[in-house]
Amino acid sequence: MTNPIDHAAPGSTWALDPKRSTLAFKAKSFWGALPVKGTFGTVDGDGSVTAERTVTGRLRVDAASLSTGMGKRDEHLRSPDFFDVEKYPEITVEVHGATPRGADGLDLDATVTVKGTARRLTLPATARLLDDGAVRIATSATIDREDYGVDGNLVGMIPKSTRIDGEAVFAPRGGAGS
Repeated sequence: MTNPIDHAAPGSTWALDPKRSTLAFKAKSFWGALPVKGTFGTVDGDGSVTAERTVTGRLRVDAASLSTGMGKRDEHLRSPDFFDVEKYPEITVEVHGATPRGADGLDLDATVTVKGTARRLTLPATARLLDDGAVRIATSATIDREDYGVDGNLVGMIPKSTRIDGEAVFAPRGGAGS
């Protein structure tokens, strides 16, 4: 098997399929005893392979679309204590390039922006070609939420690390080069 990104046509463009894509988070609360899991329900994005064969892309996440299944907790997470969605309605992931790693591995050079704070990092990912010609890119990373100004920590109840899991399915756009 070869990495599908290696064989994408230069100049091709891709659109995120939000119905087949997920962005989830997992953190601990109550001094690490209870997990908090959630998803962001509204995500869109696009990607391209430039003529120079550089992979680029952008995901836009509606911060207010977060859901943990508990209304009061979701309201608190949307508040200024955490994501402050009224002031910062969007979370973004901008991919500047991808370095292939093995048959289906990638290291994504990305900038993640939360609450107006941007941090550049490498996201380990896998890329798989799907039967319909779409590409699924999956990544998992543990980040320090305080690096992004997401504090809301009452008396040390919430550890700093948060696990982010993303699976983005990109379908080729029609036209030449797709």
